[in-house]
Amino acid sequence: MQVISSKDNEIVKNIKKLKEKKYRDLNKEFIVEGIKLVEEAIQENADIKKIVICEDCANSGMIKKSLMYEIAKKDCVYVTEKVFETLSDVTNPQGILAVIDQKGNEEQIKYDEDIILVLDGIQDPGNLGTILRTLDSVNLTQVIVSNKTVDAYNPKVVRSTMGAIYRVNVIQVENLEQTLKNIKKHKFEVISTSLDTNETIYSIKEYKKMAIVIGNEANGVSKEILDISDRKVKIPMLGKTESLNAAVATGVILYEYVRKKL
Repeated sequence: MQVISSKDNEIVKNIKKLKEKKYRDLNKEFIVEGIKLVEEAIQENADIKKIVICEDCANSGMIKKSLMYEIAKKDCVYVTEKVFETLSDVTNPQGILAVIDQKGNEEQIKYDEDIILVLDGIQDPGNLGTILRTLDSVNLTQVIVSNKTVDAYNPKVVRSTMGAIYRVNVIQVENLEQTLKNIKKHKFEVISTSLDTNETIYSIKEYKKMAIVIGNEANGVSKEILDISDRKVKIPMLGKTESLNAAVATGVILYEYVRKKL
């Protein structure tokens, strides 16, 4: 097999660029790293553009033969350990990564699900990754994010989704207010989370045809979104804490939806 040993190789340089958001946006591609994430990408029929394997990893037997068989069907390149380290984003790399095609645009919003989750300026990669994983766990397949929300294809987000990134369609929109107005035309209620209300998530009789907006960790849902919301709800607190972490709050709300559905 041919092994790439130069950091200046064009394939290597183009993949390395994907560590930066501007190039991920430009190429509509992102990197997943590690045996499990690459294996899941294959299992979920993700649009894999290229797989990169460190030659030492390929020879060590770390990757099981059945996976190597599937990898061989893809566009695959081998690199030296030093070259792979320039591409890796983790401290102890497993020696395998894949370049995946992004998906998601506003025209792809599906209106046949009970809930459309909307994120207004979530900043923490761990929060976003956990939210995507939670969405997947309740069998919802899409999320709308404002352009002020952290990049869903940030390596930290991708890792924390635990594979949900392949099953949840992340739809980034430039004008969240206008998008929500369009959603309302499809007879969806816009429900925003807010501390400035007496109505709670338990006041909602049926979680159906709703766009639920989760706000920024520090500032909550933006004023322009609150102004067009049909309702504002909060999670009631029994202790002195006034609010929950954004990912935890999302989980509480989505599992109230599950409880009512069951």
